[in-house]
Amino acid sequence: MESARIIATVARIVRDVGVAEEIAQDALVAALEQWPRSGVPDNPGAWLTATAKHRAVDLVRRRETYARKLAEVGRTLPEEAYDPEPSGPGDIDDDVLRLVFTTCHPVLSADARAALTLRLVGGLRTDEIARAFLVPEPTVAARITRAKRTLAKAGVEFEVPYGEERAVRLGSVLEVVYLVFNEGYAATAGDDLLRPGLCEDALRLARGLAVLMPGESEVHGLAALLELQGSRTPARTGPDGRPVLLAEQDRRRWNRLLVRRGYAALARAGDGRSYGPYALQAAIAACHARAASYEETDWAMIAALYGRLRELAPSPVVELNRAVAVSMAEGPAAALPLVDALAAEPALARYHLLPSVRGDLLARLGRGAEARAEFARAAELTRNESERALLRVRAAELPSGDAS
Repeated sequence: MESARIIATVARIVRDVGVAEEIAQDALVAALEQWPRSGVPDNPGAWLTATAKHRAVDLVRRRETYARKLAEVGRTLPEEAYDPEPSGPGDIDDDVLRLVFTTCHPVLSADARAALTLRLVGGLRTDEIARAFLVPEPTVAARITRAKRTLAKAGVEFEVPYGEERAVRLGSVLEVVYLVFNEGYAATAGDDLLRPGLCEDALRLARGLAVLMPGESEVHGLAALLELQGSRTPARTGPDGRPVLLAEQDRRRWNRLLVRRGYAALARAGDGRSYGPYALQAAIAACHARAASYEETDWAMIAALYGRLRELAPSPVVELNRAVAVSMAEGPAAALPLVDALAAEPALARYHLLPSVRGDLLARLGRGAEARAEFARAAELTRNESERALLRVRAAELPSGDAS
């Protein structure tokens, strides 16, 4: 939970994200060694950060003379505290945001930027990042290792950039914040469906970006999307922690404050004709938020919005989501060919939501045995235990043969 903040703070001192990650890990090891004997401190995050800072200062002292390093970073590094740099015009006093912009430096490839930021900011494991990108785990591991080496070799500054350079990095930053939120909203692995800490981190970063770049439509679009999606979190799991499908959620439990914040952010994103990909997704989420019930949702509008999104940012996942909307607007028979056309997509070969959606369509068409097989396959593919349990329940509720 604290790793991103610790890494970001230490990176300000050592100016190397790879070294900062190692020092943060050392601080966590120290906690594992000391806390069983001394007890968990009242503020564990502050303890970890202070320990990491001390180790970072020691490293700086070993590498160069203390005075020379102080001159380089332009401030004092006392052992007890680490004062942040003063904010400049258009800057944000947020170490984590600086870390995001640093790891999204254009010296890295787009894939490397996203993988490294999810690792350092989101705290995701390599296998979780691989699932998010639908690529093999060794590929992600290699990307992260090369990215840290590249940043160190290039001497990339730990800062929020200004002007044109900021605009160049913005697309990668938005993508990473979105992926961090998604991992918190629907965890790829583990026992729990939700990882609320990641959602909160992503929301905070999105809000910070909106303050930092008020003239960027897609920044507000992303903020709107995360506010609206995040509003559903209280209703997405039951008392036992099991997932609750959108159709069955108690919408009275949706966070109306986040809904209002989402509407306001979407209004700042512009007039609907100029929406970018994030604003379009936010508009889709707004359709759900406006509906008093699942049955009253404007599915035709959602399908149309997905059609526009497909033109701006085509992907198999977008097409799968559009198929779901089509199934609700026009019926499962109209959507099944769209889903079947995605079966050959390599990126969806191990994506559990493809057989899950197909299973739902088949069940609604009365093809129970086929639907049961699809839900069983989806359960095998997911690595999240809550989702697996739900899919197995859905499979068990269906007949094993169509004759029945």
